[in-house]
Amino acid sequence: MEVGLGVQRPLCCRAMFNERTGCLKIKPFVGSFLCSRTTLCTSWHSDGMARGISYRIYASADFSKRRQRRLSTSKPKGPSPKGLVPKTQVGTSSQKKEEENNVEKEDLTVPTSGEYAGSGKKELESNFAIEEEPTPEVYWEEEVDESEKEKKSDDVPSISNEFTVAKNTRKLENGNIVRVVEDVGVLQKETSSVNKVENLTKEVASEGKHLDSTKNKSHLDSVKTDATLMAKTLKSDKRTEDDSLRLKIEMEAKLRKQEIERLADQNFSKGNKIFVYPLVIKPDQDIEVFLNRSLSTLNNEPDVLIMGAFNDWRWKSFTVRLNKTHLNGDWWSCQLHVPKEAYKMDFVFFNGQNVYDNNDKKDFCIPVEGGMNIFSFEDFLLEEKRRELEKIAEEQAERERQEEERRRTEAEKAATDADRAQAKVEIESRRANLQIMLRKAVKSVDNVWFIEPSEFKSEDRVRLYYNKSSGPLAHSREVWIHGGHNNWKDGLTIAERLVSSERKGGDWWYADVTVPDRSFVLDWVFADGPPQGAIVYDNNNRQDFHAIVPKCLPEELYWIEEEHEIFRRLQQERRLREEAIRAKAEKTARMKAETKEKTLRRFLLSRKHIVCTEPLDVQAGSTVTVLYNPANTVLNGKPEVWFRCSFNRWTHRLGPLPPQKMLPSDGGSVVKATVKVPLDAYMMDFVFSEEENGGIFDNNYGMDYHIPVFGGIVKEPPMHIVHIAVEMAPIAKVGGLGDVVTSLSRAVQDLKHNVDIILPKYDCLKLSHVKDLQYRRSYPWGGIEIKVWHGKVEGLPVYFLEPQNGFFWKGCIYGCGNDAERFGFFCHAALEYLQQDGFHPDIIHCHDWSSAPVASLFKDHYMHYGLSKARVVFTIHNLEFGAHFIGKAMAYSDKATTVSHTYSKEIAGNSAVAPHLHKFHGILNGIDPDIWDPFNDKIIPVSYTSENVIEGKRAAKEVLQRRLGLKVFDHPLVGIITRLTHQKGIHLIKHAIWQTLERNGQVVLLGSAPDPRIQNDFVNLANQLHSPHWDRARLCLTYDEPLSHLIYAGADFILVPSIFEPCGLTQLVAMRYGSIPVVRKTGGLHDTVFDVDHDKERAQAQGLEPNGFSFEGADGGGVDYALNRAISAWYDGRDWFNSLCKRVMEQDWSWNRPALDYLELYHAARK
Repeated sequence: MEVGLGVQRPLCCRAMFNERTGCLKIKPFVGSFLCSRTTLCTSWHSDGMARGISYRIYASADFSKRRQRRLSTSKPKGPSPKGLVPKTQVGTSSQKKEEENNVEKEDLTVPTSGEYAGSGKKELESNFAIEEEPTPEVYWEEEVDESEKEKKSDDVPSISNEFTVAKNTRKLENGNIVRVVEDVGVLQKETSSVNKVENLTKEVASEGKHLDSTKNKSHLDSVKTDATLMAKTLKSDKRTEDDSLRLKIEMEAKLRKQEIERLADQNFSKGNKIFVYPLVIKPDQDIEVFLNRSLSTLNNEPDVLIMGAFNDWRWKSFTVRLNKTHLNGDWWSCQLHVPKEAYKMDFVFFNGQNVYDNNDKKDFCIPVEGGMNIFSFEDFLLEEKRRELEKIAEEQAERERQEEERRRTEAEKAATDADRAQAKVEIESRRANLQIMLRKAVKSVDNVWFIEPSEFKSEDRVRLYYNKSSGPLAHSREVWIHGGHNNWKDGLTIAERLVSSERKGGDWWYADVTVPDRSFVLDWVFADGPPQGAIVYDNNNRQDFHAIVPKCLPEELYWIEEEHEIFRRLQQERRLREEAIRAKAEKTARMKAETKEKTLRRFLLSRKHIVCTEPLDVQAGSTVTVLYNPANTVLNGKPEVWFRCSFNRWTHRLGPLPPQKMLPSDGGSVVKATVKVPLDAYMMDFVFSEEENGGIFDNNYGMDYHIPVFGGIVKEPPMHIVHIAVEMAPIAKVGGLGDVVTSLSRAVQDLKHNVDIILPKYDCLKLSHVKDLQYRRSYPWGGIEIKVWHGKVEGLPVYFLEPQNGFFWKGCIYGCGNDAERFGFFCHAALEYLQQDGFHPDIIHCHDWSSAPVASLFKDHYMHYGLSKARVVFTIHNLEFGAHFIGKAMAYSDKATTVSHTYSKEIAGNSAVAPHLHKFHGILNGIDPDIWDPFNDKIIPVSYTSENVIEGKRAAKEVLQRRLGLKVFDHPLVGIITRLTHQKGIHLIKHAIWQTLERNGQVVLLGSAPDPRIQNDFVNLANQLHSPHWDRARLCLTYDEPLSHLIYAGADFILVPSIFEPCGLTQLVAMRYGSIPVVRKTGGLHDTVFDVDHDKERAQAQGLEPNGFSFEGADGGGVDYALNRAISAWYDGRDWFNSLCKRVMEQDWSWNRPALDYLELYHAARK
């Protein structure tokens, strides 16, 4: 049969007879296929049509028994619904006969599937269910008039004809979905050929209009005849292909139906309640799932649905209704599509409500063969997640950009309004002043000055006469006019030399001047010389001279223009100011980012002598080589080294990887192993062992080795750290402890972790540094009410505890007779608050003897009662105080630290520390780069970086010298900023002052002594130095924060001769400002200052260059050795010295590196 296909829209069609017209009707269909009788679904792929569109055609299933010549109106017998019978296109009598013969031959000749496969045409799949009679029948309902046949015999079928549609809503009882193969290649080719014939005919006809009708008539007739014959041939070929295709579909449907019936019987006999067709499921395939309801818990349910997903319920969930099939037994089925990413299908059946068949709580699952495995699917999911995160990041960035644009627009509007308001204020002030001037202004003064012509306006050229003999210039050889306008609005705008005039009645001189634009009043004075060269002036007794401009602009128009001019000027100045601020902020952020990147690289290379990776920056999804040198570890000399690795702090979903025997690298003792880094890794974790099964381990002294992974789709989950401390800068600072609490907390918070601080609410807190301080709640403990306040300090959340027993209403932090009792009460109250308020921190970090009781109280009273998740880290800032409390905290803490590596060795033998060395680590302190920042420091005269350090320090030195009354000259300047205690080496400080003066240098000391005797001693020294060395020495015996900034910036050297120094921040701040440290080798001073003459290798091992001068002794000879070398370097090699200043500024002594070390320690405590 011939059917015109509509190209206007994709169709899925159901064909049925229309009794009145006998035409073939096709209805569009969208959705999943219900099981119904004789359903044919094909996808037509042709140029100009939508691809992958399904069509559904219904026909009577018993037409092979009722092949009739004439059309019949009889209906099929039995319970099956009425067949849907397509009517053929009307052609010639011979064509009709040919069609009838084709129908009669249908049962005799059936092409095999191999024949169709050999045609090389594209196969498309669809499904339909077939009743008992497998061969559909097409029969006619009414006879067609012969004239109509003749009329349509020459018609060429057009692809643009539309299908008509009829809807059949009856539910079929015995339906099934089968696979068919559709071949549409020939149809596409024929359609194209027909179109070409039509186009050829039209072209020839159009062309013929321009030819001589007599000469070319026979040629045109011949062409038209050929075109008609070709069209008829194509129509005949098309019918043949349609018939062949239909037969193939019928055969495939029959075979499928028989196979499904066999499987149904086989599974029923075995008692299997489900099966699928095809038996082997492959990715990107349509399948049919069958359920024998009688064997299911749903045997009495009218509705049966399948709910499932793929790959362990992780991909493409679905819920589909099953339909009753024609199969023997109570078989129900539905069609599903298996996605290309599937390796397993998981599902259950239910009634749409609360009755389930879930395979005895094990769910049903069917493997999918030939596709992904679980690992490749994991990688696929990670890639999908990566793309999703990238999209989210782009959207977030766009939202932030839009929000920033909105804020910028609002800020610009507010600033513009402010500029306009300021312009109004300024113009009102000018207007008032000008009115005063106008009242004073005149057109001339008899016998003193006058202007010709008397009537003039702006931009006119006028001649101003001056009687020199009328004033103080009577004896001057020259006379000049220095003038302006409108009360000197634009400053000096007129400067002309007057020449002598022949006018009688005085010593008259004149000058020709141009009246400035928009002038109301001219303002001037006379002088004996040009601007900046005059000595004697005639300024009208300090009132200046003022003349009215008679023909001035209308006043209101002038002020409007002036206001606009002021507004434009204000806007320009503001924008330049904002641009400078923005540029500075961008440069600051860029320098901080570059410094962090350098520090991270230094961190990764710090253990290069033991372990490193190639490449150094490990990227998620890449393959990395781990290089290990056992010669520097406990595995030195072992015949084998085994590599044990995992990811994400040993918590990765893949678990620990199998042990891997490391292979020799290129020479030496270095061995290597290669590992693939998963896409969801953020940290690489590993240890080394001597055997596959264990033996001796190198686990980095219990810390394990960890390498950060970049570019992963999973970020490290944040930890929650709570600091319990009695000091915090800048609100309650006594020493370095307060700086550490604030700066360490900020650095860890910047690394995306959550940090809280608990502090006593002293009555002497500097509350001006606390933002949003609010009362939170109160709670009882030990019979005392404790009030809790909350605020932000330096961006950190702080909880202030205020017990109502007055323990912290003393006006000071330390120095009370019961400090141990006060701070012990505070420690217990802090833990009680954490428990009562529902905190669940990962780490509780306590500091020094004052909060040391936290460790034992936590383990004894709180670890098993609500705070079990937490681990305790304890830091020794100075072992000189409270050794008993420190020893107990060392015993109870999970990890312990002190503030430098060298200091940890120096106190390792102390009885409070020695038993706990296995958990004791030295981690250097840092400085806050935002507080100590010469590029943004508003106290110093010129902001500077390493790029302009020499200019910046020169300006700061000059300001410092002037402020302190020292001689302003370029000599070496030594700065000393310290507390005056024996620990700080006060006898060495005195010696260094005299030695500096002897070397013709200058010295500035800033500091005070808590001991009055020491304070008086230095007062006497200051008096002693005042007379002979007033221009080169100054002792400021107090603490002055702004002055300390100026000393750090203006000094060439900073001296720190401490007898012992756990860490020390002075030398770190000095280097931040480009000042060279001169220090004694002890504690943190030794760990941070590398002597330019002796410590090159030690500095190189830390990834640094030498940066100062140091000495070992505790006497004057030691100080002289270092100080003399430093001053001589200043005198003898200024270029080298300047490069040293630049070098030390570029070293990072912030909390960037210590924060990473503390995070490693926190994780080790939790492991």
